[in-house]
Amino acid sequence: MITIYDVLQRPMMTEKSMMLKEADNTIVFKVHPEANKRQIKEAVEQFFNVKVKEVRSMNYNGKEKRFGRTMGRRNDWKKALVVLKEGETLEFV
Repeated sequence: MITIYDVLQRPMMTEKSMMLKEADNTIVFKVHPEANKRQIKEAVEQFFNVKVKEVRSMNYNGKEKRFGRTMGRRNDWKKALVVLKEGETLEFV
């Protein structure tokens, strides 16, 4: 079972996520692969004391990579786009 402390792993600070933040008031997080939208919404609202309008989530498969002579595989991961309600802000930097 996933606790609320395991749901959010880290915010994603990329150029695209910063553009989404400025244009659409959307924050991007890397989340636990088994977390659902309701758990993500509750975690953001409790940790950052903001109101969430909507959550969109995407699953990514880990890539196969070569580690020396052997082939390895990176972990699967999940990304969540959290849209905040009008008037709500969230600053990381």
